[in-house]
Amino acid sequence: MFYVALTLLVGSLFGRLAAMIKLPTVTGYIFGGLLLGPSFFHIMPENVVESMDIISEIALAFISFTIGLSFKASYLRRVGLTPLIIAALESTLAAVLVASSLFLIGTDPAFALIMGAIAAATAPTSILLVMKEYRAKGPVSEMLKSVAALDDATALILFGFSSTAVKILVNTGENINILSSIFQPIFSVFLSLAIGAIIGFIMKYPLKYTKTSGQKLTLLIAFVFLTSSVSVGLGVSELLAAMMTGTVLTNISSDAPQMGEFSDRFTPPIFLMFFVLAGAQLNIHIIPTVGLIGIMYTVFRIVGKVTGAYFGSLLMRTPKVVRNYLGFMLLPQAGVGIGLITISAGILPEYADQIRTVVLSATLLYEFSGPVITKIVLRKTGEIQSIPSNAKEAADF
Repeated sequence: MFYVALTLLVGSLFGRLAAMIKLPTVTGYIFGGLLLGPSFFHIMPENVVESMDIISEIALAFISFTIGLSFKASYLRRVGLTPLIIAALESTLAAVLVASSLFLIGTDPAFALIMGAIAAATAPTSILLVMKEYRAKGPVSEMLKSVAALDDATALILFGFSSTAVKILVNTGENINILSSIFQPIFSVFLSLAIGAIIGFIMKYPLKYTKTSGQKLTLLIAFVFLTSSVSVGLGVSELLAAMMTGTVLTNISSDAPQMGEFSDRFTPPIFLMFFVLAGAQLNIHIIPTVGLIGIMYTVFRIVGKVTGAYFGSLLMRTPKVVRNYLGFMLLPQAGVGIGLITISAGILPEYADQIRTVVLSATLLYEFSGPVITKIVLRKTGEIQSIPSNAKEAADF
């Protein structure tokens, strides 16, 4: 309880300080966590941070559910395949460029493939919350929600293909069923969506017969938790499942708008804790150890994301402002990318420390720069609807 209180107080303080110097509050949350962690004062031991993993699960589940609520049938008909094509191209190009660049400087091909696959993943929770803070509305913001939601699926599929290739390269002596290895990630994606669709459909009925706000909020929390836990239990993406729960609910239930309002009231302290804990997990002392591999990974992942988003947008004839700016908002990698580190350690244990160091160093850079870049982009595109007039209003978000 002490560390929960400390996390909330430090996040509130640094969120307010960030707003005072015109930075997104998310940046303040992460910096506050950085001070609590091993980078500076080591006030929060690693075992304490790990024991609070449920906060991360709750935050990711709710942000995914909220994204799903925006996917009404009319919107999906209007955008068509555009978000899927953009997500596929930006993920694939980032993976190809990172893997190719690492291979060209002489790294093990298996290591290069795994690093490329991890580079495909995006976890733009911080970006989406900055958009929410500044009430961003426009073509770039709208497209980002869709692409970010689908990026998880494309990254998982790419990682499945790459890990299969790596298992063949390293020749572990195991009998590898190539067909099963290729289709398993695709099956996982569809299973995630099926779980979310079923729970979203079921959720409609108790909401329909529940009258009080307290009871509706209770049901919201219960069903979002249920979606996440079932997905984790079956080993599939809780992000995709929660997104689909929100998507189905918003298209079949008149209670969906109210669920969005309740989520907005319930989640601010959860998101605050999520980013403080994310900062507490980062260690700036590992940055000098990444070397050329870390530089190549960071640079070519940025090039792949930005270029892939540009050509995907160009192919699908999106507005020019989407083509020019969307890719810069797809850089953060906490969450999904960090989860893939653990899986990669089991596939290439001899490179586990190197993979972790490189990806976490890049994550540190992306998490600090991402919110600031997002604010700049939103201002340049004219999509900031209402900049908080004072630090208190911004920090209270």
